[in-house]
Amino acid sequence: FKRQASRPSKLQCEVAASLTRIGWKYKFEYATSEGFSLDMAQPESKTGIEVDGPWHYLTSKNGAKVLNGSTKFKSRLLRCLGWTVLHVPYFEWDALPDAAAQNTYIQSMIAL
Repeated sequence: FKRQASRPSKLQCEVAASLTRIGWKYKFEYATSEGFSLDMAQPESKTGIEVDGPWHYLTSKNGAKVLNGSTKFKSRLLRCLGWTVLHVPYFEWDALPDAAAQNTYIQSMIAL
């Protein structure tokens, strides 16, 4: 599950910028000791944020977007290791009109 020298997406950079704006301290492209890669993470609290672009989703028969098997499996394994994994779906992020809305979205997510 650990990626080789990946290049962050525009979406991932936007989410990271929002986290920075709200003052959430994180490590970017964090690799756990078990070899899992997280887009952003607070290792001390074992909280990770995964920014899920279109390739992380399948479309159900009724048109709903659902996380694909490998994305669900990775999250499940991380939870078993004590991590809280928060997902930022691309279609929710893309619907946010501005930086203020992005900040509110992220703040509500990490407050859970």
